[in-house]
Amino acid sequence: MDKELEIYIDGKYYPKSQAKISVYDHGFLYGDGVFEGIRAYNGSVFKLKEHVERLYASAHAMMLNIPITQEQMIAAVVGTLRRNKLKDAYIRLVVTRGVGDLGLDPRKCSIASVIIITDRISLHEGEAKIKGITTLISWVRRDPVDGTSHEIKSLNYLNSVMAKIEANMSGADEAICLDKNGCVAEGVGENIFVVKNGKITTPPTSTGALEGITAKAVVKLAEKLGYEITVANVTPFQLFNADELFFTGTAAEIVPIRQVNWRQIGSGTAGPVTKKLMEEFKKIVNDPNEGVPI
Repeated sequence: MDKELEIYIDGKYYPKSQAKISVYDHGFLYGDGVFEGIRAYNGSVFKLKEHVERLYASAHAMMLNIPITQEQMIAAVVGTLRRNKLKDAYIRLVVTRGVGDLGLDPRKCSIASVIIITDRISLHEGEAKIKGITTLISWVRRDPVDGTSHEIKSLNYLNSVMAKIEANMSGADEAICLDKNGCVAEGVGENIFVVKNGKITTPPTSTGALEGITAKAVVKLAEKLGYEITVANVTPFQLFNADELFFTGTAAEIVPIRQVNWRQIGSGTAGPVTKKLMEEFKKIVNDPNEGVPI
């Protein structure tokens, strides 16, 4: 029988079945906290420093003081992977406001709590990477950037969960969210890219989209391959008439989109630009220079 995975909580390790937080933790009560999803490939944690930097930027925006330094956080992630003997893994890094009372006041939370989960994940694998996935434009709009902005990767993902429920009920694989003006923002947990006439466009973060670590890596990769990349507003009409569409995300990596609201995209399967990026992306995630060794 395999040894049970261990979870890091505030400097100590607990078996997965015994890893717990207080019901008075404001992360549980109010979604008051931040998180990162990270991948390790072949003994290297892809873009770990960048993920940790984004975690601390999110925390700073919501005035959440993380009790350890970025260097200590990186060491804790690597240490947890080593403890669980994982070289290929999905890492969920969570920081909550900590234990408080039943009121909203964050001043009642004396110290933030740090949780590191290392496990495995499978999202849009197999045929989805070849044929592509179906999507639905959701009625659930992304919160505006002056609200609970999705530029902060917070523990409150109700906006995404509601859109995902609609996609599930409609039989679509994934949902696409618009901003308050009707422009395309992102998927429920992925950035989106449009390919038209060999040029690539992706929406700005002003739509409420998260600045994705994987998205940034794909932009850099696409530019290296000679593609023209533009950050600009995208309309549903542009989605319907794209030559290719694809999502990017830590868990999803790169996933082609073959249908939006029952409208076929391009040839109805992964297009040449998407395929090329997927091939090259596989190379960079296994490049030790792109991550932190375990």
